[in-house]
Amino acid sequence: MKSVQLIFLSIFLPFVAYAQEESQSLDTRINENFRNATSWFTDAIFAEIPITSEIGIPWVLIVLIIGASYFTGYFKFINIRGFFTAIKVVKGDYDDLESDHKVEVSESVSTTENNDNPDTIRVEGSDGEVSHFQALTAALSATVGLGNIAGVAIALSIGGPGATFWMILVGFLGMASKFVECTLGVKYREVDENGIVFGGPMYYLSKGLKERGLQRLGKILAVVFAVMCIGGSFGGGNMFQVNQAFQLFQYVTGGEESMFYGKGWLFGLIMAIFVGIVIIGGIKKIAKVTDKVVPVMVAIYVLAILIILGINYQSIPAAFGEIYNGAFSYEGVAGGFIGVLIQGFKRAAFSNEAGIGSSSIAHAAVKTNYAASEGLVALLEPFIDTVVVCTMTALVLIITGQISVGTEVSYEQGAILTSNALESGISWFPYVLTVAVILFAFSSMISWSYYGHQAWSYLFGRSKKAEYTYKTIFCIFVIIGAAASLQAVVDFADAMVFSMLVPNMIGLYLLAPKVKEELKRYKKAIKNHKSSTE
Repeated sequence: MKSVQLIFLSIFLPFVAYAQEESQSLDTRINENFRNATSWFTDAIFAEIPITSEIGIPWVLIVLIIGASYFTGYFKFINIRGFFTAIKVVKGDYDDLESDHKVEVSESVSTTENNDNPDTIRVEGSDGEVSHFQALTAALSATVGLGNIAGVAIALSIGGPGATFWMILVGFLGMASKFVECTLGVKYREVDENGIVFGGPMYYLSKGLKERGLQRLGKILAVVFAVMCIGGSFGGGNMFQVNQAFQLFQYVTGGEESMFYGKGWLFGLIMAIFVGIVIIGGIKKIAKVTDKVVPVMVAIYVLAILIILGINYQSIPAAFGEIYNGAFSYEGVAGGFIGVLIQGFKRAAFSNEAGIGSSSIAHAAVKTNYAASEGLVALLEPFIDTVVVCTMTALVLIITGQISVGTEVSYEQGAILTSNALESGISWFPYVLTVAVILFAFSSMISWSYYGHQAWSYLFGRSKKAEYTYKTIFCIFVIIGAAASLQAVVDFADAMVFSMLVPNMIGLYLLAPKVKEELKRYKKAIKNHKSSTE
């Protein structure tokens, strides 16, 4: 523990002194120079395909929606048929299937003539690192966050209440994408000599496509994904999270009159210390934190929402009416029907990350004999994140009249709108929301640090030096994110996150038959289990 403290002191104290001297003008210069250097990439990733003369839809969004729709059909609506099975898996109803799995264990990572990985079998058998529930909460902690709080307000402000309907639809379709990528994450994972699991798109792209005779393509796609994942972990999974948490914290504590005004570096330093303490311990430590923090933060937020809905219960039917009518309205702002549809699609996709591939990294560390079991657990993610939490947020915003349709707002303003909606019911609820947002940001950061580290280790090796180099850089970016307003950096990092979908979706499409095989194997095991217990 002393060594960890020394690392933090040696790294952070000089940086704190530097951060205090930073001026707004320097932030602006850095922001402008970075935007000039990277705008070509950001513009390319978020380029829009024109739908009408006034509105377009980002091509990345089209890829995500088409892919999710394809997998929904290919797996015969697994998002519905597998829902209750997924709940049973999380509850532990099928834990008996994970016992009595005896195999020989190799001394190093290798592949047999049957393209199986003995070390992977060891993890699937008795070792592993986390439970189904812990894997789910670790992944949820990276997706449930500001997208649910601020993102919903943004979507409704631009597209009106009807955007909620399309958010729900995308959340439903995204369940299928999550199932596919997380099944593959477990199937093709690896484990080192210490029993530490390494998994995610990097591995199923390289190993899975090698099985299909596409070894060169697989390696290229895996490297591209890893590079983008590292960039995304520093930006969208780190700087953005801590910056928005600080902005709301500063607003609730008095804005410019707050004793914390202009002291983002201090907020960032505190967050960096807590993040560092957790991520030093790896996925087991992360999972132990997230399986406590995630249920608490979701419970806090949902409880606040339920109280507001309870106070205004008579307005709920009318709110659902506005959502339904607005979803199919050809009138209004932002291009009418198309604009409403796009806003709903965009915010849902950006919120649950289905098809991006990031969640499969966390799910890969689960203890299981059956890859499809974790795929089923993973499909609960978009349901919780988008169908439940986003819808509840939308209802509160509609009922409390916080939405001014046709007004484009920032994430900071979106979080404030939700805060005001909660305050309309009980005056001190903004403080509750602030606590929830900080917890959301904290859990998102620790989970994305794991994603980034997995990608980093794929590119630079699994040594302790490589591990601590990445984690040190990550913690420094926590302070930078809170202290500076580098929007161009965050925009670039977000573009990197969504560029992850390109190699990932190619892999999901080519490897879908492998997922179907795993699903059949798991279904057969469940059927045999039921027969033996009757």
